[in-house]
Amino acid sequence: MEFISGIREKEVLGIQEVISGDYEGRTVRMNGTVHTIRHMGEVAFVILRKAEGLVQCVCEGASGHLDLKELKEECAAEVKGTVRKEERAPHGFEIRVEDIKILSRPADTMPIPVNKWKLNTSLETKLAFRPISLRNIRERAKFKIQEGIVRGFRDYLFSQGFTEIHTPKIVARGAEGGSNVFKLDYFNKKAELGQSPQFYKQTMVGVYDRVFETAPVFRAEKHNTTRHLNEYTSLDFEMGYIDGFEDVMDMETGMLQYVMELLSREYGKELDILKTGLPDVGRIPAVRFDEAKKLVSEKYSRKIRNPYDLEPEEELLIGRYFKEEYGSDFVFVTHYPSKKRPFYAMDDPEDSRFTLTFDLLFKGLEVTTGGQRIHDYHGIIEKMKKRDMDPEDIESYLMIFKYGRPPHGGLGIGLERLTMRLLDEQNVREACMFPRDVTRLEP
Repeated sequence: MEFISGIREKEVLGIQEVISGDYEGRTVRMNGTVHTIRHMGEVAFVILRKAEGLVQCVCEGASGHLDLKELKEECAAEVKGTVRKEERAPHGFEIRVEDIKILSRPADTMPIPVNKWKLNTSLETKLAFRPISLRNIRERAKFKIQEGIVRGFRDYLFSQGFTEIHTPKIVARGAEGGSNVFKLDYFNKKAELGQSPQFYKQTMVGVYDRVFETAPVFRAEKHNTTRHLNEYTSLDFEMGYIDGFEDVMDMETGMLQYVMELLSREYGKELDILKTGLPDVGRIPAVRFDEAKKLVSEKYSRKIRNPYDLEPEEELLIGRYFKEEYGSDFVFVTHYPSKKRPFYAMDDPEDSRFTLTFDLLFKGLEVTTGGQRIHDYHGIIEKMKKRDMDPEDIESYLMIFKYGRPPHGGLGIGLERLTMRLLDEQNVREACMFPRDVTRLEP
């Protein structure tokens, strides 16, 4: 009988182990995927690609019993050799190869040149060959940055006393209402894919006071634009016992400060690969919705066409205005009209035409929607009736208000949009590993 007692130490090393250890002149083993092979007469340079980066391996003549002609790009291989300092090599070292063992071979030639520094191909081609294109150094750097955003979001909220929750994505009805839901048959019952974890976040505020979730949400919108996806990752949090929706904006600002510091400290390599600078989030300006419209209308001579919502062009101009006037890439736009906010949004007690809600714009693109919620049972019933909504349709949700709810608020952040703007990409699909839009269900 055999017992499993945990991870066993192996002889095969990673890049960081070599960098941090005293391996100069020592024989090591390392595995990876063959990124490129450069034959230089009697010497061949085999570049291995690992999760941590690239490793230069130098083969002089025949290495061991292997004829290097058998070695191809995208072979998985294990090398044995001596570590030598080499300033010109990635990470400052190279491996003088004594032996190479091929672990697997590709069955066909590569459809796109992933070993190039930048994939000079169309977005459609990149997405069609997504399992392959993600191997490219720059492509995968994008998603390490995205990892850092999610990591920072989670770590910061943990530090602020939040509890992580996991809510269902198959629901009886959408939180946002409307027709933009994916409907499905759930054992002969009508069901939908969740548009938002809103109802469940509010429910759990009554349990843990402060909660968050990182999870997919689904919108059946027939948009085919550079800013829309039909499945995206939402970074959500909800917090109880707030004094006002400003508490939610404060929390997001603190979170963004933490995220940017984390990216600067631990993701410098990826930032360098992508030639990406980080925005200053020391202070984020906040402006009322109606005032923002007036400001850009006056400065850029643009007529206000829709008094109840921001058009994409207006968002760009608001972003431009606050960059020019205050040097900020971010701006909170507050007090959106009640007509354009969900029924659970709290109306401004000073003017019920507006709500205690906000959007956060990043370089002229909405990346966050949030605000204070109605917490009074009679208040939310009254607002539903004004909108000709039937309370019986969401009875399980209304239960949380009937039996007591503290003042609370929260937000949802579109991870892909935030990543897109941070990396100055022009299409949100560039910031999604496997995008789902109106035309794409594979890979």
